[in-house]
Amino acid sequence: MHSVLGKIRQFFRLSAHLQLMPVLESGEELLVGGQAVIEGVMMRAPHSYCVSVRRPDGSVAAERAPLVRPSERRRIFKYPVFRGLGTLGQAMILGFKALRFSANAALETEPGRKESKPAPISNSMMALNVLFSVGFFLFLYKFVPLFLVTQLRNQYAVLGHYFFFNLADGLVRMAIFLLFLGILSLMKDIRRVFEYHGAEHKVVFNYESGRPVEIGTAQTFSTLHQRCGTSFLLVVMTISMLIYALAPFQSFGLRLLSRVLLLPLVAGLSYEVIRFAAKRRGTLWASMVAPGLWLQKITTKPPSDDQVEISISSLEGAMALEKQQGGELVIS
Repeated sequence: MHSVLGKIRQFFRLSAHLQLMPVLESGEELLVGGQAVIEGVMMRAPHSYCVSVRRPDGSVAAERAPLVRPSERRRIFKYPVFRGLGTLGQAMILGFKALRFSANAALETEPGRKESKPAPISNSMMALNVLFSVGFFLFLYKFVPLFLVTQLRNQYAVLGHYFFFNLADGLVRMAIFLLFLGILSLMKDIRRVFEYHGAEHKVVFNYESGRPVEIGTAQTFSTLHQRCGTSFLLVVMTISMLIYALAPFQSFGLRLLSRVLLLPLVAGLSYEVIRFAAKRRGTLWASMVAPGLWLQKITTKPPSDDQVEISISSLEGAMALEKQQGGELVIS
């Protein structure tokens, strides 16, 4: 019985982290970026990545491997919109691998087990978690807002207009996102992930500044970064309102289907907006990602020195392998 309850608890904890993965991930093909994971940080460079995790006994578990940029695999990923899809796709795959590694290294021992080593996350559990998370995402952010606004349209004639219908749909989606994020932030282990998220941002800022990457130096930097996945998701929700308004469908089923099928286009365009704004700080374009920076006050928390140390360890691991891969690094 204890074993079954432990598996169920482990499943839903992992699911919560998977739902937050787009919020916690950042980075581009030619830039250093990272992602907070369970009790650790994954740092990536153009041709390498490293995950460093603090084990329950205080020791550090690390995994690193070389990468091939999507644009080096397929020429199509060199072009606008497509380059975003390639980069985001690779980031999600890396995120799954990093999250699984961190879960195996840092999740609590199952109740009743005497050994300190956590029960490994099996392939079947990870696959089931991914399927559950994708289904939950589509239900929560596509089906629910569309269903609610469709019901409201029966009471408010103004929602019969494409523009106002999609505006209401987008606002409901954002409200659900903020509510869900707020609920997750109350969980103790999620708050720990937000602290590692802050550590990752501080270390990336430290690296981008050109100053020696050290704990004390990194702690002087902000936890709010423009290339964060939190900013990306808010841009996605804004652009989706404009794109969905162009889909000339009236029925609930076709509207829902169009929202799912248009996700790649929305994600690709959003990536271009974030990329453009990050290179033009202080301009009107940069103001488009400002709400994402405000929201990072929830998704990033001040880290401890130990957490910054883990982030630096991950960066150093990725950079050491990057030198062997001959990667080109660009500071934005």
